[in-house]
Amino acid sequence: MSQNSKESLAKAMLRFRVMAIWAGVMSLLLWFVDLPIKYLIDNPSLHSKVVWIPILHGFTYPIYVLAAFHYCLKARKSLVSTILFILAGTLPIASFVAERKAIADFNANNG
Repeated sequence: MSQNSKESLAKAMLRFRVMAIWAGVMSLLLWFVDLPIKYLIDNPSLHSKVVWIPILHGFTYPIYVLAAFHYCLKARKSLVSTILFILAGTLPIASFVAERKAIADFNANNG
């Protein structure tokens, strides 16, 4: 692998890491703050204070998808692996797991 290719993969990895952590945090907020307030507590005035969570999550998830796709493309991941990386952003903890797996693979292949 050329130096330019390694540098490009490292940059794609960094973008994926940032977005995986961001998607994980936003997913946790969505699943464990916004949705319980909306459906379990059913308090409109309280829910109006956290209405930004699903909006921000909705706007930033596509950026996570692009970062995951770009990383998988640069790392030459299989189609199944790419789909799993993208879907990892939909579950609260899965994006953190995907980020750890990506780091382990990256470190194993690039020393």
